[in-house]
Amino acid sequence: MSQHPADTHDMIRVRQARENNLTGIDADIPKRRITAFTGVSGSGKSSLVFGTIAAESQRLINETYTSFIQSFMPSMPRPDVEVLENLSAAIVVDQERMGANSRSTVGTATDAYSLLRVLYSRYSTPSAGGAGAYSFNLGEGACSACEGFGTEASIDLDELLDWDKTLNEGAIKAPNFAPDSWLWQTLTAGTAPDLDVALREMPAEMLHRLLYAEAGKVKLNGANMSYSGLVTRIKSNYIHSGREIKQAHIRDWIERISTTAPCSVCEGTRLAEKARASRIAGHGIAQLSALQVSDLIAVLDTLDIPDAAPLLGNLRAVLEAMVQIGLGYISLDRPAGTLSGGEAQRVKMVRHLGSALSDVTYVFDEPTVGLHPHDIQRMNTLLGELRDKGNTVLVVEHKPEVIRIADHVIDLGPGAGIHGGQVTYAGDVPGLLASDTLTGRHFSATVPLKTDPRPGHDPLQIRGANTHNLKDVEVDIPRGVLCAITGVAGSGKSTLIHTTISKREDVAVVDQSAIRGSRRSNPATYTGLLDPIRTAFAKANGVKPALFSANSAGACPNCNGVGFTYTDLVSMAGVALLCELCEGKRYTAEVLDYRLDGLNIAEVLDLSIEEALAQLKIPRAKTILTRLNQVGLDYLKLGQPLNTLSGGERQRLKLAINLGKGAGTYVLDEPTTGLHMADVDKLLALLDQMVDEGNTVIVIEHHLAVIAHADWVIDLGPGAGHDGGRVIFEGTAQQLSRTDTLTGRHLAAYVDPNA
Repeated sequence: MSQHPADTHDMIRVRQARENNLTGIDADIPKRRITAFTGVSGSGKSSLVFGTIAAESQRLINETYTSFIQSFMPSMPRPDVEVLENLSAAIVVDQERMGANSRSTVGTATDAYSLLRVLYSRYSTPSAGGAGAYSFNLGEGACSACEGFGTEASIDLDELLDWDKTLNEGAIKAPNFAPDSWLWQTLTAGTAPDLDVALREMPAEMLHRLLYAEAGKVKLNGANMSYSGLVTRIKSNYIHSGREIKQAHIRDWIERISTTAPCSVCEGTRLAEKARASRIAGHGIAQLSALQVSDLIAVLDTLDIPDAAPLLGNLRAVLEAMVQIGLGYISLDRPAGTLSGGEAQRVKMVRHLGSALSDVTYVFDEPTVGLHPHDIQRMNTLLGELRDKGNTVLVVEHKPEVIRIADHVIDLGPGAGIHGGQVTYAGDVPGLLASDTLTGRHFSATVPLKTDPRPGHDPLQIRGANTHNLKDVEVDIPRGVLCAITGVAGSGKSTLIHTTISKREDVAVVDQSAIRGSRRSNPATYTGLLDPIRTAFAKANGVKPALFSANSAGACPNCNGVGFTYTDLVSMAGVALLCELCEGKRYTAEVLDYRLDGLNIAEVLDLSIEEALAQLKIPRAKTILTRLNQVGLDYLKLGQPLNTLSGGERQRLKLAINLGKGAGTYVLDEPTTGLHMADVDKLLALLDQMVDEGNTVIVIEHHLAVIAHADWVIDLGPGAGHDGGRVIFEGTAQQLSRTDTLTGRHLAAYVDPNA
């Protein structure tokens, strides 16, 4: 259904877009249709969809607010594009985690909990009052003991104390509490314990006084001193004080000894006593919130409250959308910060499905991340529903199953980075398949089932795994093979591996979590590549290496080596401006005069990994560059800020660093995220190489190409949440394709579409 609307107002018109690597491209995107943006990683898809279209829509919306409101919003520069017409309001539904705000839950993020609160305020007995009385985010509904957080700080006594020592022998492991130190003297003088009895043997009452005595006064060397029990003191001075702890060693120690336990007053429900006492048909609101969504629907079906029919109907619609989108295994009281990127994106999607807005542009970033092929079909249904409500749906996607349902496709390429940034195809799906683009050629290609799997040896044993939904799982993972862990979202794959194998010392975990570091960090600093480059520059020019660090002696004094200056304009939003002195190069003019093979340090950092590999003659740098090239990051620039990398790119960066360590066992969590079909082949070759070098590679993955190529597969299920958590298959990919499991059926259809 490509480009059939004749009216130009039915097209988002993009002319001469030049954000990042875009080469001045033009595009016409039909409104109220699904448009898929395809192409290899780094081809410019995100630059066009997020960096140009969504960014300009959001900037224009922000400009409609008063300058006072704008002063609280981040400043958004106009994207580098000549013409951008017929935009509608854009809502970006991305994979950014939902933040670690401990007050936010799946229920509050989807509005399902708001509807439950209204239900309880009207139909429960005894009623606690209005809807606010059931909100743990409001004073009237929150537990007074934990203020609605549901947890209380607890101290790990085993980390704090050596139970086999006496106080005189140094039983207290806390900093500044060595025997006879000032703090030790005030503590022991005030709580009067026996100094020469091992803590393990100390009478219970004496030990309780030593640890939990309330604040009091004691005379010490003629002076009146304040004292309190050890745990009481640590909690009031460090945990509950709200003050920032300046000393790093104390900060690290507090982190080590602190644990959180459910609040002893509300038992983790977060709610005040009145809200906890309310019942509808014997169910409390906290009990319902703790059920997995599919079970909650079943409970709601048993309620007979005629007056509440419209309210229950709305609540059921939200919950059924969650099931439809593959989130039926999640409970409403699950903290939003614990969701994976894919889960977070799907929770946001549920919120928009119930929206009364239409003629909105929805922008999705790989909505199938974390989804089993079985769940992708349901995701496609939802994308179609959003379009049919009169919305424009833009999807950045690699999976053929999603691209196939698009009304229009814009393919970018032909390669990545400097080799991409052009529109290589625009039209419908049959046209894409007939085109000679990389996407067209790889669209229907499949990876054959491995017929000669590696045999494997002395397996890694997992025994009695029962975290979350795992049901006392016992399974062996053979060493020396490529092993795929499969199953629907929520079946227990990540839990099984990350609570067992990942915790072992000789295992390297390569995931997509954010990399610690700020806008100063880049691939060169993160991989250690900058060290040999700085040494080579220093040697060639007879100066010290520190000059070639933008975080040290060579930093531009105006921007401190960041490349931008940040200005607070008081009545308007703060802005990031290119540094006038170094023009974004980050170094002083003096440093930029020094050259290595004709390039200065800023020019070297502007090279792509592929260019650096060809141009830099530094042996120590070549090793790291080769690995970065191996993992498919050849298009990244050495100096590109890490905060601009996608989850998949971050994961491949970590993989490159780990490759040189020879860990023995590698755990990769969905390494195909963000990979074009053509790049998946390269990833499989890399995984093969790792196994052939004697490593064990365990991949948590949904991509059928990886499953088909694995030597051994462990499938979890059969469903999600409490319907999962069991090993339902272990064996070769060939054996799996003959089973009637969900994964087996999809694998069989993948390797033989005509069967």
